[in-house]
Amino acid sequence: HRAHPRHPRPAAQPSARRMDGGSGGLGSGDNAPTTEALFVALGAGVTALSHPLLYVKLLIQVGHEPMPPTLGTNVLGRKVLYLPSFFTYAKYIVQVDGKIGLFRGLSPRLMSNALSTVTRGSMKKVFPPDEIEQVSNKDDMKTSLKKVVKETSYEMMMQCVSRMLAHPLHVISMRCMVQFVGREAKYSGVLSSIGKIFKEEGLLGFFVGLIPHLLGDVVFLWGCNLLAHFINAYLVDDSVSDTPGGLGNDQNPGSQFSQALAIRSYTKFVMGIAVSMLTYPFLLVGDLMAVNNCGLQAGLPPYSPVFKSWIHCWKYLSVQGQLFRGSSLLFRRVSSGSCFALE
Repeated sequence: HRAHPRHPRPAAQPSARRMDGGSGGLGSGDNAPTTEALFVALGAGVTALSHPLLYVKLLIQVGHEPMPPTLGTNVLGRKVLYLPSFFTYAKYIVQVDGKIGLFRGLSPRLMSNALSTVTRGSMKKVFPPDEIEQVSNKDDMKTSLKKVVKETSYEMMMQCVSRMLAHPLHVISMRCMVQFVGREAKYSGVLSSIGKIFKEEGLLGFFVGLIPHLLGDVVFLWGCNLLAHFINAYLVDDSVSDTPGGLGNDQNPGSQFSQALAIRSYTKFVMGIAVSMLTYPFLLVGDLMAVNNCGLQAGLPPYSPVFKSWIHCWKYLSVQGQLFRGSSLLFRRVSSGSCFALE
C-alpha cells in the first residue's frame, strides 16, 4: 500500500480539475449526484457574476468601440490616447439596453458550462483518476516527471472532450452577445439558434473556432503543469523531512517547511497567470472565428474581414498588432496603427 505524502506535491492539480471538485468528488460514492449538482450550481453562480466582464471583453475583441478614445498621460507623463475601460463600457451598455442587457447571451453560456461540468464528472466515472499516482518529493526527477505527464494527459483528455461537447453552445452564446453591435435579433433562443446554424452552415457551423480553443487549452495545461513541476523540483528546498513541523531542521523546525508549502501552493497559480497571457491569442482567434461571417455585423467588414480559416485570422491580427486585443479591460491604450469601427 503506497503511503500518501503529508504535504502538497510539487506540481499542483490543474485548475480545471480543482473546479471539478478534485479527484473523487463527482464520480464516487452515493453523494456523487449531490456533489455534481452542487458544482453545477456553484459554477452557474460564478458564470452569472462574471458574465458582464466576458460580455464587454467580447465586444472589445470584435473591435466594437462605440465611444471615442480620450486623451490622458502615462506614467512617464507623456500624452496618450486611452479607450474606455470596462466600467465605462459597461455603463454604456446599461444606457442602451438597461441592466439586463449586461447578461445578453448568458443562458447558452450557463448551459455550456453545466454540460462541461457534467461531462467531466461522467468521464471520471468511466476513467477513474485513482490510478494516477500523485507526485511526492520522495520521487526522483524522472519518476516525478512521468507522473506529471500522466496526470496532465488525463486532464487534457477531459478538457478536450468537454470542450468539444460544449462548444456549440459557446458559439451560440458568442453570437447572441455580439448582436449588440448591429442591434440584430437573429439569435434569440437556444433551440432557434441551433436551427439557424444547422440550416445556414451545416454541422460544421457548431464547431467554428474549436481548433484554436483546443490548442489554447492544451498549451495552457502542459505549460502550466510542466513549468510548475520544474520550478518546484529545482527551486523549492526539499531538505526538510516529510513530517509535520519539518523535523530534522536543527535551526527552525517549522519555518523552512512552511515556506516550501507556501511556494508550492502559489507556483501553479502564478504559472497559470503567466501561461494564460501567452495563450490569450488562441482564445481571441477562437472567439472571432465563432462570430465571423455568420450574418451579423460584428463578423463582417469594417469590424472584421471574412476569414478563410483560423490561421488566416491569426495572421491578420498579427500584422495589425492586435493579437492581444481585449486582454486588458482597465488601461486600454490605443496602439499605433490600430483601426476600430467607431460609432
